[in-house]
Formats: sequence, structure tokens, C-alpha cells
Amino acid sequence: MTFFSYAAIYLIWGSTFLAIRLAVDSIPPLLMMGVRCVAAGALLLAWAAARGERTGWRAWRQAIVAGALMFGCAYGALAWAETRLASGVAALFVATLPLWMTLFDCAQRRETPAARTVVGLAVGLAGVVLLLARTGATAFALIPAAVVILGEVAWAAGALYARRLPQTLALNAGMPLLAGGVFLIAASYAAREFRQFDPHAVSVVSAAALVYLIVFGSIVAFSAYAWLMQVAPAARVGTHAYVNPLIAVVLGCTIAGEPFTAAIVAASLVIAAGVALVLAS
Repeated sequence: MTFFSYAAIYLIWGSTFLAIRLAVDSIPPLLMMGVRCVAAGALLLAWAAARGERTGWRAWRQAIVAGALMFGCAYGALAWAETRLASGVAALFVATLPLWMTLFDCAQRRETPAARTVVGLAVGLAGVVLLLARTGATAFALIPAAVVILGEVAWAAGALYARRLPQTLALNAGMPLLAGGVFLIAASYAAREFRQFDPHAVSVVSAAALVYLIVFGSIVAFSAYAWLMQVAPAARVGTHAYVNPLIAVVLGCTIAGEPFTAAIVAASLVIAAGVALVLAS
């Protein structure tokens, strides 16, 4: 179970960056993410209801907070940024997540992280910085990059807060997804995306990407993530943010024609070394 759960958050989430980029080609970003989360959350909660699983208002209050942070803020920020950044570039900024996860987790536990964990996080982050520097990061807009990073700070806070949900797997995944999706759709309405959206203009590629994000990116991968957050150290689970950019860069190169250079290979090896150190701690 643990192996397949890590495979899901490493590989599937790595592919979602390209899927998001394809989806926002003809669907407004906040609306797209909102539909993704609401659909996935509703399906998971329907499954939980069919199994006779119930919960109370207290759990829903916690899920609303976690969902607003993880999906309303982080997913909304990423979708918006991918209308301005290449999918691989956006994924690279997400690699700051383990840093925030570790800092918040240690603060929550009032502990000092192990030396190997700190070194691993530093090495992985250095790999991301190297990758950005060698691929012309100065040419990228700073605002979208900052928005993605702030979104990852929100995700880290929400993910650790979601640990308080003493529910079943389907409820732990479905409740924050649904709550975050409602938040995103409300934000989409406030941003007046509905006025500019033409359902008839949605391409087949964007529609297929949205379905992939709902089924695999949210239901499968986030269920695996929710389970791992209950049984594994936050720093170890957060290493998916180092692997995801590697997957995103490879897919961007092979499918979207994004550049692939020796500098990318070198930086990727540094990132992999950081992941190995964190996993071994």
C-alpha cells in the first residue's frame, strides 16, 4: 500500500502539471480547478455514503479550513500561474513545498528536524535553484512564481491541519476537496470568469485533461496523499514536490516541446539526491 501510494503522488501528480496547462487552454483557471475539486470530492463522499460512513459538523469545519488552504489557495494559485508559465516551470516552484512542510511540522511538534532531513531539503532546493538559474529563470515573470510559492505555503499549512480529521480515507480526501472546490468556484464567480467562459469553446484536449485531473489527479492521488499524511512523516510525504518537477519537465519536453538541456539533467540529479536524503532520515 505504501509503495503504490508514493507512486501515485510521485508519478500521477507529476503528470498533472501538463494536464493543468492543457485544461486552462480553453477553461478559466479558477473554474477549472473548482469543477475538478467539486467533482472529485462529491464522488468520494458518495462512495463514503454508500459504505455507511458519516461525520459531524466539527469535522466539516476542519475540512473547510484544510480545503480552503490546500485547494482554494494552492490549486487556485497554480492554475492561475499556469496561464502565464510553462507547466515544467510551475512545477519547479512547487518544489519549495518540503521546506514549508518540514518547518510547519517541526513547529507543530516543537521539535528540531534531523540533520539529514535538513541537508536533504537544502540539497533538493539547491537543485531547483540551479535548474532555474541554468534555464533562464530571470526571464520568467516574478509574480506568478511568487503566487505559486505562496500557494505551497498554504498547502503545507492545510495538509498538516488536515491531519486532525479522524475520519475514513474517503471522508478525509472527499471533504477538503469538496470544500476547496466550492471556494474556487466562488472565487471564479468573484473574478467574473463566468462572463468570459463559453462552454462550446472548450476543446476536446482541455475536457480530457479535466477528466484526467478529476479521476487520477484528485481521486486516486489525493486519496493516497491523505492516507500517507496519516501514517508517514510530513517531510517524507512532501518529497513528492521534488519528484513531481522531474516528471513535469520530462512530459513538457516530450509532449509540449519544452527545452531539455544538460543543465536540467544535472539539476535533476541534485534534486534526486535531496529526495534520497530525506527518505533515508
